[in-house]
Amino acid sequence: MLIKAADDKQADLDALADLLTRPDVNGATRKRIDQEIRTIRAGVRGERDAAYEIDFFCRDRPNWAVLHDLRIEVDGLVAQIDHLLISRLLIFWVCESKHFAEGVAINDHGEWQRYWNGRAQGMASPVEQNRKHTVTLRRLFDSGIVTLPRRLGITLKPDYRSLILVSNEARIARPRREAKLDGLDTVIKAEQLAQTIDKQLNQANPLILARLISTTDLERLARDLAALHRPSHVDWAARFGLGPEPQHATRDPRTQEISSTATGEVPSPTQEAQKQRLVCAVCGERVSITVARFCWFNKPRFGGRILCMDCQKRAPAAAQSSSPPA
Repeated sequence: MLIKAADDKQADLDALADLLTRPDVNGATRKRIDQEIRTIRAGVRGERDAAYEIDFFCRDRPNWAVLHDLRIEVDGLVAQIDHLLISRLLIFWVCESKHFAEGVAINDHGEWQRYWNGRAQGMASPVEQNRKHTVTLRRLFDSGIVTLPRRLGITLKPDYRSLILVSNEARIARPRREAKLDGLDTVIKAEQLAQTIDKQLNQANPLILARLISTTDLERLARDLAALHRPSHVDWAARFGLGPEPQHATRDPRTQEISSTATGEVPSPTQEAQKQRLVCAVCGERVSITVARFCWFNKPRFGGRILCMDCQKRAPAAAQSSSPPA
């Protein structure tokens, strides 16, 4: 049963897109913001692909409870768990999903690298991330904030399992000494989820059946966890060292274009959110980002305005009748 779906990340993407339109954002900061947007979008794709495999496997099965995108805080620790699967055997599968456009490599020391535009970039180990998530879950249950099922007066203790779900199309370059690296066997393609869990259950000690809880207790436990979810709220401007937007910047109410006499920088909207804001200054027709960018880079010709392709043909007359912005 599905207890919690993933949170919508569009508000964060829109906030980052707005930062890119600010005149006080320099080139280096713009690159960092673009990278953050790519990271969030890749994360959303990875979580969506993994969620599909998880939901297909156990969303409608009463013996399972599924929580996507669960963020919990306890004693100063924070766990951002991409997917949590709980079975009636009180086994918690803590799943970290990753999307890699060009693949990932793990070396003999357990260090991770992802590839972007053919170049390797270091990254945090998802195996270590999941270990920290498990520590936080243990701390949560030890604190008594969430009550675990009991049997014969004894509190049942969960069994924690870790899985790193890599996007199905990604290439995984594993180390030659994989057997000596703890946790590398938990790194699988998302499509291998069901068979991996079934294999682990088939190999489990039969005594594990003594921990079998009712579907009612399973749902109650999962909903208690979902009630502790605390979404993150990021001040993206502060994250990139930006203060309030400069007062000397002005916005065109029809196009949301920013012009600044202090910097003379041309906005560089690259986000889908901008598409709904870009309209022709003459006829009011919506224009594409490509057309808007062409107009911005030809400000003297078009009088600093966004024009659709038809109105661009009359641009010389328009430019003569209205002076370019100072």
